[in-house]
Amino acid sequence: MSAGADQQGGGELPDGESRYFNRELSWLAFNQRVLAEAGNLEYPLLERLRFLSISGSNLDEFVMVRVAGLAGQVRRQIEEISIDGLTPSQQLAAIHQTVLELETAQQDSWQELKGLLAREGLTIIGNERLDARRERWMKDYFLEHLMPVITPQAIDPAHPFPFVANQGMGILFSLTRVADNAPVMEMVLIPSALPRFVRLPGDEAVYISVEDLLCRHAELLFPGFRLHGHGVFRVLRDSDIEIEEDAEDLVRYYRSAIQRRRRGQVIVLQLQGEIDPAAEDLLRNQLGLDRALVIKTGGLIGINGLSAIVDEDRPELKFEPYSPRYPERILEHDGDCFAAIREKDIVIQHPYETFEVVIDFLRQAAADPDVVAIKQTLYRAGKQSAVISALIAAAEAGKSVTAVVELKARFDEEQNLLWASQLERAGVQVIYGFVDWKTHAKVSLVVRREGEGYRTYCHFGTGNYHPVTARIYTDLSYFTADPKMAHDASRLFNFITGYVEPKKMEMLAISPIGLREKLYECIDAEIANARQGKPAMIWAKMNSLTDPDLIDRLYAASQAGVLVTLVVRGICCLRPGVAGLSENITVKSIIGRFLEHSRIWAFASGLELPNRRARVFITSADGMSRNLDRRVELLVPLRNRTVHDQVLGQVMLANLLDTEQSWILGPDGIYRRVGPSDNPFNLHRYFMTNPSLSGRGASLASGRKVPKLSLRRGNI
Repeated sequence: MSAGADQQGGGELPDGESRYFNRELSWLAFNQRVLAEAGNLEYPLLERLRFLSISGSNLDEFVMVRVAGLAGQVRRQIEEISIDGLTPSQQLAAIHQTVLELETAQQDSWQELKGLLAREGLTIIGNERLDARRERWMKDYFLEHLMPVITPQAIDPAHPFPFVANQGMGILFSLTRVADNAPVMEMVLIPSALPRFVRLPGDEAVYISVEDLLCRHAELLFPGFRLHGHGVFRVLRDSDIEIEEDAEDLVRYYRSAIQRRRRGQVIVLQLQGEIDPAAEDLLRNQLGLDRALVIKTGGLIGINGLSAIVDEDRPELKFEPYSPRYPERILEHDGDCFAAIREKDIVIQHPYETFEVVIDFLRQAAADPDVVAIKQTLYRAGKQSAVISALIAAAEAGKSVTAVVELKARFDEEQNLLWASQLERAGVQVIYGFVDWKTHAKVSLVVRREGEGYRTYCHFGTGNYHPVTARIYTDLSYFTADPKMAHDASRLFNFITGYVEPKKMEMLAISPIGLREKLYECIDAEIANARQGKPAMIWAKMNSLTDPDLIDRLYAASQAGVLVTLVVRGICCLRPGVAGLSENITVKSIIGRFLEHSRIWAFASGLELPNRRARVFITSADGMSRNLDRRVELLVPLRNRTVHDQVLGQVMLANLLDTEQSWILGPDGIYRRVGPSDNPFNLHRYFMTNPSLSGRGASLASGRKVPKLSLRRGNI
């Protein structure tokens, strides 16, 4: 089912279709594009397997959060209508159908890749018989590594049904006790600490899933029983955490909520193999399935677990290794970040340029005796965070360090609690922000004593301070010592730490108190330009676009004659290309080796006038209601000419020009790959092979130059 196709409601068009696409179905369409990369013949085989694994992980999270939320609305009889006019029940029905189709496509992809991998000497076995040496090794492994940690449990009145944790996997065995011929049902829950796939020893790579290894040695687990059948199952539960308005202690609340998450309502039950009907009924009853989706497959459950096989050391089956460049501008100043920033603003694009420069900025601040204060927001920092280490070092060196740690970062709550505790022990002033709003802005502020006064250096980012995702997410880092930017950044921190709402901002715009209005002002200016016959264009790049008011503003721009080109990687509820509504809007999605994550807005601003340039902004916010109304976000104008031209004339334009990794969204809600082009262009290859934004140098090989921006409809 294509996202949003043939849905009703939400502000009708003449043909009865909605003005908007459904958010959940649009997300599923995005994951279908991710899965399509598993079939991309241009990619090495293990990279295709990686995309399959990612599609499985994405789908798990979607079920545990979005589907769980709709199921909760249905249980509580909340009839909240979606942007396209559907009730929660109607959305669940459409989602279930699409999820089943996606699951089937994943299994088909797995069977294809499994066969191709075997041809390359990388085999995944099930119940096939191997030579005596390997059979003996598997038996020994079972006895030494699995048998001590698993606990078979009979399911009868004397043995209550065990708790199955979120994402937990188990096996139900149907048996007969030889002594009295009595039927017995036994359950084995697979501990999460066990590896999902076990590699057999030898030069040839042979893997077996832990569940298949358990099943093929069931006779060792159940001596004195006859085995009739078995079935593997997996459970996905509601994993969202909702903040209660009367939560007095946010830290204590989250510690408790993380534990409750394990016991959330079952949303999906996955079944693999020829499971006994009685065993299936038992699972359905004991797990308390209420409107849960039951997915049966003869293939593999827990597709995300295939990431373990991707780690196999076969470089010829993976992308050519890529080493990010270090910004030459900073190297020219002997690695002194402050000297380089003081000379001129710098913009850096990750992962093509290393995230290490952001770490070095903080490390230098921690070690510099002239630095007196550091303020830092932390949304997701990862498990091995050099950022945390730098902040701790700064505090231990006697500097004033403030860290805004966001506890509400989904699935990172526990890690962020750990970081907050370590930071507090080191003397860092830890702030948890707002109870109702997430602090999603990416800001680092360093105050340094220089001469008779102080200078403030700022880092603004579109992505998290996370060293792992910074290697695979495309994001922008902007360094500046502009005093106006610094004043606004200080006001932002005062707003978060002391609820001191800024009366006036000189350059930055903050949500939820002005960012939306700033975007509207810029869109309205383009509408006015179009009506006056001036060049009127909007270019924007984001991860998701779901806010109906922002979409309506873009519709109004299209109707006024403004040419709008949007690069939206994931969810897009805007319906482009509809006559009289959005015929001047084009939407594309880019899926490739790196995950497109940077957020950019650019407005033509009547470019034919002398000395006028497009208005360009980077932001931490997507085009979603939560970002504009319920999160603390930043919109940062790029006034420095060099930085402005780099972001607009290189980063944004390269996204518009890409043909090899791009999908175009049609008015019918279907995404179609960009076809063959006379001038093929690969966004990721270009930035991997061309000079960095902040200096000269190249990586991998030489690539073609990006042409200068052309104010034509054909910018895509």
